[in-house]
Amino acid sequence: MLGAGVLKDSEYSSKIQWRGRLRMTKDDLVSAVVKSCKNDDLSKRLVSDIIDSTFDSIGKSIKKDKRFSYPAFGTFTVRNRKARKGRNPQTGEEIKIKASKTVGFKPAPTLKSSL
Repeated sequence: MLGAGVLKDSEYSSKIQWRGRLRMTKDDLVSAVVKSCKNDDLSKRLVSDIIDSTFDSIGKSIKKDKRFSYPAFGTFTVRNRKARKGRNPQTGEEIKIKASKTVGFKPAPTLKSSL
């Protein structure tokens, strides 16, 4: 399931690197989906709109329900961060960091074992 439509390092169009590794961009994802679909009528524009709608729906679900789960992939959940003390890296001055929310991800066993 996970390998379908995934581009090889040599097929990435953007060649974006972070910490020495290639990263998949939205354009790379769209290309991989178009390439893996058997329907020749799919345009990159249509696939891009579908992917945008998918991620928009996932984001709305996380905001509303505080979680989104996709079988064989993983679960996104809202996590609360406590207020804490930090340091300004330029001055070394101690600062207060406010409590905040973030999104965490826990991979499903299927995804985890495939890595």
